[in-house]
Amino acid sequence: MSQLTFSWFDYALFFGMLALSVIIGIYFGFVDRGKQTKKEYVLGGKNMDVLPISVSLIASQISGITLLSVPADIYKYGSNYIWLCLSIPIACVIHNYIFLPLFFQLQLTSIYEYLSLRFDKRVELIGSFLFILSTFLHNPIVIYIPALALAQATDIGLYSTIISVCIICTFYTTVGGFKAVVWTDVLQCIGMFGSIGAVVYLGAKSVGGFSEVFRTALRGDRMDLFELKIDPMVRDGFWPVIVGGSIQYVTYICFNQGYMQKFLAIRTLQKAKRALLIYCIGVIGTIAASVLTGNILYTKYYDCDPFLTKKIKRSDQLLPHFVIEISKNLPGLPGIFIAGVFSAALSTFSASLNTAASAIYQDFILPYSSSIGKERESVILKIIVIICGVICTVLALFVNKVSGVLSFSIALNSIVGGPLLGIFILGTMFPSANSKGAFYGCISGLIFLSWIVIGNQWYLSQDVFAKPISASACSNSSTVTKVIREVPFVLYRISFWYNTLIGSIVVIVVGLAVSSFTKDQSRLVNSSLLYNIKYKLFK
Repeated sequence: MSQLTFSWFDYALFFGMLALSVIIGIYFGFVDRGKQTKKEYVLGGKNMDVLPISVSLIASQISGITLLSVPADIYKYGSNYIWLCLSIPIACVIHNYIFLPLFFQLQLTSIYEYLSLRFDKRVELIGSFLFILSTFLHNPIVIYIPALALAQATDIGLYSTIISVCIICTFYTTVGGFKAVVWTDVLQCIGMFGSIGAVVYLGAKSVGGFSEVFRTALRGDRMDLFELKIDPMVRDGFWPVIVGGSIQYVTYICFNQGYMQKFLAIRTLQKAKRALLIYCIGVIGTIAASVLTGNILYTKYYDCDPFLTKKIKRSDQLLPHFVIEISKNLPGLPGIFIAGVFSAALSTFSASLNTAASAIYQDFILPYSSSIGKERESVILKIIVIICGVICTVLALFVNKVSGVLSFSIALNSIVGGPLLGIFILGTMFPSANSKGAFYGCISGLIFLSWIVIGNQWYLSQDVFAKPISASACSNSSTVTKVIREVPFVLYRISFWYNTLIGSIVVIVVGLAVSSFTKDQSRLVNSSLLYNIKYKLFK
């Protein structure tokens, strides 16, 4: 497997980024020392500006998965991921007009408090638990991916990198709180975009330019963007990404505590909407760049696949392998690349730690410990951050057992996102829905979706749905024939893009059915907890 030892300049770039992140955390820890109340620690005092929050939102969305696994997925399956550039605006419009005004009006520290106001405490706890579970499932992948890239490019061990970086991120998140998370995100976003820009420009140049990239991608069936057949079995196509991707991003943006916490840290609704617009533009640009990077990889390796020739062991190592190859005469590029990938990971990880701590404290500790003084709140929050960091670090050591990281990550998020989306839609759109319906609907959606995702991921690990790859132009190459032993069960063949939609539909259908049999005429729903137009239609 290819390896390139960093130059002193590469190490300086990488460790400089880590050092600046720690310095920012220490700075805000000392500047706000003595006045770090829960509101200050969790929401930055609710006086954050639009631009840093916007950049922080973008940085939290872009992880090592986006920078490394998306290009590898494009290389294997084609470029339909680009349709997310339409899905994201759809999700942002929904958030702008429906959910952001609703949650901004309520001004809740944890958005899962809404579920308690609308249903009962039990539904709030299951909603908050699902979010916390998603943090523990997603963050280990976020940290593992860049650690794998660094281990591939240097002599630094994989597990040593995971442990060290998790300790650094947990430290500055614990010490600095919300403001440290936001301002390190700003720093790390600069690193991310620098890394993306350098790899796209130099990568395209190394394979003959952008025109050659598009010609090769077209010949290799990587630009089959107009697969308009309405078939839920198509892994990546126009409709799966548009429909499923829109639903997926509604869940990310509207019902994720991390995103809503940042929107609520802004003083006015209009400024929060402005931050949403900037976020939308930034994420679209990043997705387009990732798709382009995937096609650059295909142009480089279309006839000499490094996985088939055993130069790499996992598809997620493809982009680092490419960077190593093109950087032999470009000192500094490996450092820029690795710093950018780690910047993406750290921004996502730190934001998740901060928001998970907020949710755990607000939903699982505060209701049962009303005597906690304000001076102790930030201390308890910091302890929770440390515990969450340790759990994620331990779990990250086992991610190497996973096959394709992108689909696995989306699938894991959908297991949690589908039920969450379902209970929030029940709450905001259907006045007839009650707490029993929401609870049993959520449990049903969680079980049903877990069954589908586990089966789907097993077949994905067998590369049943991958497009052809070749090693025909490599020296000492041999023909590799993929044998498909069986046709997967129909539900396992449904595109993973639809998982969140399926889960939410199960929750809504079961929730409304249970609610109709367990009506509570004495409980009136406060109209401020409902989306007004829907309230008029369904009341």
